[in-house]
Amino acid sequence: MFRILFVLDVFNRTVVHARGGDRKEYKPIHFSSRICESSDAIRIVDTVKPREVYIADLNLLQGIGKREKNFEVIQGVAERAKTMVDAGIKSISDTEDIFEIVPTVVLGTETASLDTIGQVAVAYPGRAVVSIDKKHGKILSSDPSMPDDPLEIVRKLNEFELQDIIVLDLDRVGTASGVDSQFLSKIASISEHNVLLGGGVRNLEDIETLEETGLAGALVATALHNGSIPIEKVQ
Repeated sequence: MFRILFVLDVFNRTVVHARGGDRKEYKPIHFSSRICESSDAIRIVDTVKPREVYIADLNLLQGIGKREKNFEVIQGVAERAKTMVDAGIKSISDTEDIFEIVPTVVLGTETASLDTIGQVAVAYPGRAVVSIDKKHGKILSSDPSMPDDPLEIVRKLNEFELQDIIVLDLDRVGTASGVDSQFLSKIASISEHNVLLGGGVRNLEDIETLEETGLAGALVATALHNGSIPIEKVQ
C-alpha cells in the first residue's frame, strides 16, 4: 500500500506552511489551509486523523530556541499517529531524547554526516530514516565524505539498516510543482530501502505516478491543505 505521510512543519509550537525552503517566510498554516482552522498541531491531527506523520522541527533545524521547545507538541502527535521527526540531528547523542518521544528519527544530510548515520543505524537498527536533502539542484551537506550524486548516496545507504529513505527537494516543497519521475525511478531501482518523496506532489495523479515509479510513499502537506488530495488518503 502506497503511504501518504501528513507533513507538519513546526516552529515555536506552531504548524507553518513550508514553501520553497525559505524558512523565514513560513506563515501559520491556518492562513492558507482549507482543512483546518487552527495552526495547533494536536488540533490539526485530531481533525485530519492521519495514519503517519512526518514532523520537521524547524527550531532544531535552524538552531533557534531551547532544544525541547516543540517536544510536548511532538509527543502529543506521536500519541495519535505513527510519527517520524527531523530534528536537525548532528550526532548520535542528539537522537537519545528524540527516540524517547517518537519511534522513528529522520537523519537529514543537511545536518547528519555519513558517520553519524552509520552510528545511529547500528544503535537503533530499523528505526532511522535518512533524508537526502536537495536545494538548488545540489545535495545539502557539510560532510566532505558525502557524495554529490544522490545515486551514490543511495548506494552508500544500502549498507545500513534503515527504515526508509526520503528524497527531499526543498525547492519543490510547498510549490505543487510536480515530480521528476525519471530521476526517482533511478533512485527506487538501486535502493534496498523503501523510498519516499518530499516536495512537489500536486494531486492524486502525481501519487499514481510515484507508485508506478516504484516509490513506497510521499510526504504531503500543501496538496492536502488546498484540497487537491482528499484527507481520506492519509487516514
